[in-house]
Amino acid sequence: WLAGLGIVEHVYNLHHHPASIAACLGDGTSLGIRVRYSWEPIVLGSAGGPRHALALLTDSDSRRFLIVNGDTLTKVDVDALLQRHDRSGARVTMSLIPNPAPDKYGGVTVSEDGFVTGFTRAAAGVESFHFIGVQVAEADVFSRLEDNVLSESVNELYPVLIREARESIAAFISSASFNDIGTPLDCLRTSLALVADEGDRMVARSAQIGADAIVERTAIWDDVIVGAGAHLRECIVADRVTIPAGARYERCAIVRANGHTARGDERIDGALLIRAI
Repeated sequence: WLAGLGIVEHVYNLHHHPASIAACLGDGTSLGIRVRYSWEPIVLGSAGGPRHALALLTDSDSRRFLIVNGDTLTKVDVDALLQRHDRSGARVTMSLIPNPAPDKYGGVTVSEDGFVTGFTRAAAGVESFHFIGVQVAEADVFSRLEDNVLSESVNELYPVLIREARESIAAFISSASFNDIGTPLDCLRTSLALVADEGDRMVARSAQIGADAIVERTAIWDDVIVGAGAHLRECIVADRVTIPAGARYERCAIVRANGHTARGDERIDGALLIRAI
């Protein structure tokens, strides 16, 4: 999506299983972009992460850049977002839509002239908008922070900016698409919705489905092997997983265990790590 818009300088924050991201993107050559990585040994948060990545930006401290969350899918109009940022004179411009689920998502309150006035918790009973994970910011917004220190944008930094100057954060309100992939269940629901809307396939072309195997409402990623007679219903099966012949799984996310220990609602089944969704 970003490469198709002509955005060719990319920096990706890495923490959990960083090698999986690097293996997929490499240096970006195959996508026609330049990719660099900002490694976070400890999670630095929604403000601390951008602060840590500033050293990888190629221009001066005044450079603006896009921040794109990794747990949402959207096709927001980036050109219009940038134009709104330029016109507003704001230091940050957030992409917003009418809140689709106020009981699930916290909200953003906006003034009549289009500037962010604050943030609300889910089910707060206050009319609000929903942030869809794409924003443009000036680099000096984050350079004020200490590097390698956990810091949050909505809960910490942005309220300070608003107190300092009322028009610090602009709202870009649109009807852009929004699909949540922040949890395994959200990811499955989004996969099913995209298949229904766009007619795309849920089984990767590199996957192998055995004879008499049944795959229902299930997302099958790259290089998966589903054994003969296996039955998968409403699952997410990650890259390079082998489902044994005759196995049955329902409403779960399945990855290779690779020596990991099960935690919480996870369980180990042979070479697989299973988590209910």
